[in-house]
Amino acid sequence: MRYFIELAYNGTAYYGWQRQPRQTSVQETLEQAIATILRAPELEITGCGRTDTGVHASQYFAHFDFEGSFPPAFLERLNKFLPKDIAIRRIFPVAPEQHARFDAHYRAYAYHLSWQKNPFQQDTLLLFPRARHFATDLMQEAAQLLLAYEEFLPFCKTGSDAKTMRCQLHRSEWEFRADEWVYHIAANRFLRGMVRLAVGMCLSVGEGKVTLDQVRHAMDTQTRLDKSWSVAPNGLFLTEVRYAFMAEPEG
Repeated sequence: MRYFIELAYNGTAYYGWQRQPRQTSVQETLEQAIATILRAPELEITGCGRTDTGVHASQYFAHFDFEGSFPPAFLERLNKFLPKDIAIRRIFPVAPEQHARFDAHYRAYAYHLSWQKNPFQQDTLLLFPRARHFATDLMQEAAQLLLAYEEFLPFCKTGSDAKTMRCQLHRSEWEFRADEWVYHIAANRFLRGMVRLAVGMCLSVGEGKVTLDQVRHAMDTQTRLDKSWSVAPNGLFLTEVRYAFMAEPEG
C-alpha cells in the first residue's frame, strides 16, 4: 500500500527536507520515527520537493510504501515520538502510482519579513531595520514582471542540476501589512533558490540598487543579474501543494 503524509515543520534546526550526509534533515527524522514505530527499518519516504536549510513548511506532502497494518493510535504516537518542530496532520492511502513529488502540479510559497522584533517568530521571519527605505510600488511592479516569463535562469542558484529552467507562474505579488510584508509566489515547479532570489531582486529594486529595466534585460536574455541577492532562509514557508487527485480548495 502507498500512503501520503501531510505534515508541517519549522525548518530552523534542519538542513532542509532531503537527507544530507552527517547533517540532520526532516526526511531522516521522519523516516527514523515511522520506521521505529512500524518496525520497518528499510522504510523510505519521498517528499514533494526539496526545501533549503532553515526553510519551513506549513503544508508539505510525502509518500511511503508499507504492507503491514498500523498500530492503534498510530498518528498520535508518531506525533509524540517526533520533535516539537515537526507535526503530522494526516496519513491516508492513495493509489500505488500516486507520487508526492511528480504528481504535484501547484506549489505556493510565502516569504515573511518584519520591521519589528518578535520573540515568538524570531526564527520564522526576516527582520529588517526601520532605517532601510523601499519603494513598495516598484517592488510590486518587479514581482508582477515575473508573471510575463516562463524561463527563470536568473533566479536559479548556480550548481543546480535542473534539466530545464521553465516554470509556469500562477502568482507573484507582495502583501504590505503595517508590521509585516509578505511575498506570495505560486508555480507548477520551482528552481533551486528561486524564491529567495526573487525576493532579493524585489527588495533591490525597491531600494534602487537594481532597475526594472535591468530585471527585464536579465529575463529577456536569460542571464544572471549583476547584483543577485538571495535573502535569508528563515522567512520562507512552503504553504500549499496541490494534486489533481485531491479535491481543489474552494476559491
